[in-house]
Amino acid sequence: MDEVHQQPTLVLSPRYTPDSQALWRAAIQRGWHVQRLTHWTAPPQVPINPPVVLYLEGGFAHPIAEALGLNLPEPPDTWLPRLPMQYRQRQIQLTSIETAQAMLPAFVKPPNDKRFPAKVYMPNDKLPTDAVDLPVLVAEVVVWEKEFRCFVLDRQLRTASLYARYAAPQDEADFASTAEEHAELEQFLQHLLDDPQVELPRAVVIDVGVIAGRGWAVVELNAAWGAGIYGCDPAQVLEVVRYATEPL
Repeated sequence: MDEVHQQPTLVLSPRYTPDSQALWRAAIQRGWHVQRLTHWTAPPQVPINPPVVLYLEGGFAHPIAEALGLNLPEPPDTWLPRLPMQYRQRQIQLTSIETAQAMLPAFVKPPNDKRFPAKVYMPNDKLPTDAVDLPVLVAEVVVWEKEFRCFVLDRQLRTASLYARYAAPQDEADFASTAEEHAELEQFLQHLLDDPQVELPRAVVIDVGVIAGRGWAVVELNAAWGAGIYGCDPAQVLEVVRYATEPL
């Protein structure tokens, strides 16, 4: 008798964002089950049929996943500093926030959370945390001409979208970009994906862009299970998100 494969259940946070709504519609079109949580707690009030796919934003994502027997992997803190210079095109290091304070001006961000704003801090600025041993990424200041979000599965680009030009969000322009820009993006990204020196999770989001005077470079690596989708194809995003969680 043929094995019957259970359709996945997409679990969404209580927050009704345009991204979660787009993924909800894509999941329904594929015949998936969808469960939207009513509270930032877990387990939910009703049973969830496996296999479970999580798309969760906010600081409660990990406790919810753990209660469901799942893990939400994060990119390693050292991934971007260890990336070959040909792909990052700027100096980046992982250090303590105390050391980072002495390195300003610089672009400073926590590696995998939003504990404080990721931005350029000037010498007179005080980094907004009292945790002097908090690890942070410190990068030289550059100008990004344009930035793209790329959803990648098994080292293959599934969908991509422009999201910023010179740091300005592109939602009012419907994230529009040219065919030439996408061709350049795909060429750069394919070179990165084909390089065995570059370690990547199976399902991941890679942000890339063009640095003024330097060319194409990686902006950062993001977990797919909570990344914004901008103008990406929701159906393709769903395929990447499907493999972004792991059993505990």
